[in-house]
Amino acid sequence: MQRDRRPLNPEHQLSHLPMAGIIRARMKRLFITLGALLVCQTLVLWAAEDLTLFEAAWLTMTTVVTVGYGDYAPQTAIGRISTILVMFIAAITLMTLIISDFIEYRFYRRERILTGRWIYKMKDHILIINTPRHGGEQYFTRIAAQIRAVPGYETVPILILTRAYPGGLPPELADNGLIHYHASGSEPGALKAVQAGDARHILVLADDESDPTSDSLTFDICHRLSEANLSNRVIAEIVRDENRSRFSQLGIKTMIRPVRTYPEIMVKAVVAPGSERVLEDMFNYEEDHPHRYDLVLDDLNWADIVSALIRHGIGTALAYINHENEVVCHPEVNGEIEGKGLIVLVKSKDTPTLEVVEEALDRYRTFLDKWHDMQEKAGNV
Repeated sequence: MQRDRRPLNPEHQLSHLPMAGIIRARMKRLFITLGALLVCQTLVLWAAEDLTLFEAAWLTMTTVVTVGYGDYAPQTAIGRISTILVMFIAAITLMTLIISDFIEYRFYRRERILTGRWIYKMKDHILIINTPRHGGEQYFTRIAAQIRAVPGYETVPILILTRAYPGGLPPELADNGLIHYHASGSEPGALKAVQAGDARHILVLADDESDPTSDSLTFDICHRLSEANLSNRVIAEIVRDENRSRFSQLGIKTMIRPVRTYPEIMVKAVVAPGSERVLEDMFNYEEDHPHRYDLVLDDLNWADIVSALIRHGIGTALAYINHENEVVCHPEVNGEIEGKGLIVLVKSKDTPTLEVVEEALDRYRTFLDKWHDMQEKAGNV
């Protein structure tokens, strides 16, 4: 290349700048040049031809788009020469360059979106940071379906900040409307690129649900969010319970254990804060767990059963098993229950025995009998 000649594509010398910005700036210059040329042509026709300003503008526009209605035409030499110049410079050259740049921009944008390098202008979205090491596609598919099933969250955007999909999201995730940004939550600028400050909820997943060292990465991300005053929006997965105090000091709103087979816990933490604690306890025997009691139910309604268990400090009735072995979770409150078992949420460290539950129900039956007798006597008086 000769030393005084410019390269074919000058933007290649600007590789330190974003390509999208370069293309947009070039299209802006072309539009300004085209607009100036059209204004000049309109003024020339207005001055040289026997046309009004509107007619001159109309002739200019029909010329530049090569329509040629024929209702107006330049009659003077100056008008015809300027029209030829507009045809070749504006209609052929500038319009071709603008269309070419637009197509190039669209291809560039599509490639950046597919590879997770496009920065979206998002607000009030759900941001998920990290990807489970195993079964990430299934986990994201289920969590997206669960969130979208909640009233008010049907159309909420879901953005994943991860380095797990450099070639693009799997089809099952893209088809569900999920998008991603290829980076790590611990990288400078990554949280800004995904608009973390405008997110409705921020979910920080454990990199490996079975590796306690993944809490270090989670802590680093949470610390960056805390510095941006976003701790109150964060729901973080913590592998080791003893690390929770460190996250509490950062002001993290919600901490849960990673349970990959049950993403509904994470969804509940998003849409019904606090309920995830109850669900989380059901997966271990440290505090509370659901326990089944096999006993005959035939003369009490559901409200009586719930009251009897709570009054005697046994636990909370969750469901009963009918004679067809079906689990009924939401029975009618005042309808008489007929079944052969109860499922009760009890304390794991002091689980009541079957005899204790039966005694509590018997005592409540006695209480109901006395109460009915008192009502009858009061009615007779």
